[in-house]
Amino acid sequence: MDLQQHYRQLSNYDEWANLEVITALRTAGRPLERSLKLTAHIVAAEYVWLTRIRQTSSPYPVWPDLKLEECAKEVPALAKSWKELLTHADILDRSVHYKNSKGEEYDSLVRDILTHVFMHSAYHRGQIAADMRQNGVTPAYTDFIQGVRKGLVE
Repeated sequence: MDLQQHYRQLSNYDEWANLEVITALRTAGRPLERSLKLTAHIVAAEYVWLTRIRQTSSPYPVWPDLKLEECAKEVPALAKSWKELLTHADILDRSVHYKNSKGEEYDSLVRDILTHVFMHSAYHRGQIAADMRQNGVTPAYTDFIQGVRKGLVE
């Protein structure tokens, strides 16, 4: 597997895991505000990074007020965008110049941005799982290896 295929696999994992979280939140039986806020943040942060790479404006602030169904709609759209981005042969070695939310300027390689994005999402999915457990709700099983075992992450 080459590096670009590896990032496509991580994009597939990210989409699957985010949709699993959304499904678990739908079936929780009651609203879990912190979990929803973190899910919306995952979506928004991915857009922030995607638009930094594309040198465009993000449709959302970093901490948006999104409903669960809005998140459910955006997750596949984001996955499609990540996969399209990964069709460009030289994309992983491309350097992106951007400003962070504090206005500080940086240059980062796309491969480092992608690694950050997928790890950032996994970190927050862990927080969501903890919040769900704390509220007596069974969280989604979103371990990477689970997706691979089920053939959902290729």
